[in-house]
This record gives sequence, structure tokens and C-alpha cells, in this order.
Amino acid sequence: MAWQGMLMFFSGLGRLPFNCQAMLHTSEQDLTAFNTLGLRARAQTLVRFHSQEQLPAISTLAGDHSSVFVLGGGSNVVLAPQLDCLVIKVETRGVRLLEERPDAFIVEAQAGENWHAFVAHCVEKGWWGLENLALIPGTVGAAPVQNIGAYGVELDQRFDSLTAWDMHTQKLVNMRAQDCGFSYRNSVFKQSKPGRWLIVAVRFCLPRPWCPVLGYPDLQRYPGLAADKTSLNAKQVFDAVCDIRRQKLPDPAVLGNAGSFFKNPIVPLETRDRLLAIYPDLVSYPIEGSGRCKLAAGWMIDRAGWKGRRLGAMAVHDRQALVLVNKGGATAADVTALADAIKTDIKNKFDVTLEQEPVAVS
Repeated sequence: MAWQGMLMFFSGLGRLPFNCQAMLHTSEQDLTAFNTLGLRARAQTLVRFHSQEQLPAISTLAGDHSSVFVLGGGSNVVLAPQLDCLVIKVETRGVRLLEERPDAFIVEAQAGENWHAFVAHCVEKGWWGLENLALIPGTVGAAPVQNIGAYGVELDQRFDSLTAWDMHTQKLVNMRAQDCGFSYRNSVFKQSKPGRWLIVAVRFCLPRPWCPVLGYPDLQRYPGLAADKTSLNAKQVFDAVCDIRRQKLPDPAVLGNAGSFFKNPIVPLETRDRLLAIYPDLVSYPIEGSGRCKLAAGWMIDRAGWKGRRLGAMAVHDRQALVLVNKGGATAADVTALADAIKTDIKNKFDVTLEQEPVAVS
């Protein structure tokens, strides 16, 4: 089926027929192993989503609960000890090349695919453009929610469209970038009421010819990357990003963490200039044409003396101040206590407000 025809198919699906409803198995579930922070948590009701045939039944089940939470890889959440909401664990699988155009590859992945494994698969297949986003924990379906980004590439720069199940209207909806409301670490999915949208599949537009994105300082300094861009391939960039991330960031399987815990705050240039007068080594990133810039939250947290500090069962990682780590047995209250202490200190020292990236779920 041609790609354009598939779009018409998805957007015209509407309600799935009732006889397609699949039986759902619900259960109480320990979620400690399902969140990368390793927080002790338990879901009163969990359902595993692995087929579109389940969608109508999932909507019906959701109507019996006061709230719904969609759980992917658990890499960007702070879970309460007891979740009374309906938890939908996304476990769908599948990757395919939909279209090969002169200017791009259009690649589709099901929402439950592991993000890093998907990026590695694309690099191996020659569908290049996502390599800067390697080793980010989580699933494909969660990536648009957060509009993930790293090392000079944002997801919305490689986004084509996605298919989502609207829990309210019980319809499959095809959404382009303008429908998703992408901004820095944000989207319409993050702003909507939790459980409104269940992302089913995401499609990416990977440019041809490929051009490496090497503007990020760590990549510019990485041996062998900046010497001759014409001889580079995506596998080399992929390997470099993985190496850099492994040097800086702890493996969640070894030391529980949710990656970067705070967003880089966006402030007016006047605020940056005020801080530069006090801290000449302030790290910032201008946003062209906006009169604003991003301040490096990690630099501020480090400068405030938090790197390596521990508060109860949580600590700031000793190599990356943006990462909060679980030293063992932590709960959501422990995470909140450390995060609030850091935010208060940064506000007092720099008059800048930090915002956490992981979503708190109760």
C-alpha cells in the first residue's frame, strides 16, 4: 500500500468495530522493575497493550477508572508507592520502511519498541539521521511526548507523523508535527490530561543525503569526528554518542536514574548577561532570533556544590549534576525531597527556576 494511501487508511479508521475488541487481562503489578529510577511502586490495575485490537476494550476499561497512565520504558517518571490509576503498559513491536524517496526514508516503529534498539536498527539499515539520539532510555511511543533531544538533534526535526488512539472519542487519529505542538521537551501529549492519548506508532522522516550533526561541543572534541566530515558515516557518530553518554551517565540497570532530571531553563538574554557579570564561566546556549537562551542547569547545580551530594536514599551523580540517582530503596518522597532542595538552592543563588523533566505519577 502506498504511503499516502496508508495515511488515508489511518485517518479514516474511526472507531474500531466492536467485534475486534480483544479480551484484556488486568492484574496488580509491582512496578519497581518498570521504572528506571528503581522506585518502589505498585499498580492496583495494570493492562498490557500489545495489539490495536485491544484499543476499544482498553477505552472501556479506562472509563471505570478515575485516571489513566500510559507507561512505556519507565525512564521519565517518578512513581508514587501506590498507583490507584489504570496503568497501560505499552508492549507493541515492529519496525518497517514505509517509503524510500529521493530526499528521505520514511520509517515507522510501533510504540513499544525500545528507543535505543530502534536507533541502532536504523543505523544498521542505512536509514540515517537519529544517531545523535542513541542510548536515550525509553520507548518509541514515549519519544514524542517528551520531544526528546540530545547532541544537537531534536525529535521534531526527524518527525513525520504518528498514529494515536484518542481515549475520549475512541478513534485512531493521524497527527502531523503541527498537531503535536512540539516545543522544548514538550508536546500536546504532555500537556493533555494523562491518559487522553495512547500513541500507537510513530513515523520518522530521515533525510537524504545524510549530513552529520556535529555542532555539540562534546562531538566537536571527540577524536576522529571533526577531522573530515566527508568520510564520516552515521555508525561513527552513533558510536561516539554512545561512548560520550556512557562516560557521563550511569546505566539505569546498575544505578537507578531517570536521565537528565531538570530541563535547561530558558531565560531572557538580560538574565544571562546579569549572571555572566557574576559568573564569567556561565554555560549558555543562545536561541537564535528569540532574544532568549538556554542556561545549562547542570552547570548551575554543579556550581552550587550539589554534585555527588546525598540526601537520604537519593543523591546527585558524581559525574553529571543533572542526574539524580537512587542509592537503594528510594521512594517518590525521597526524589521530591532532593529535587526541591536543589530547586530552592538554585533559585536562591541564581534567581533561576528549575523545572524537572520526569513526570510525577500517583
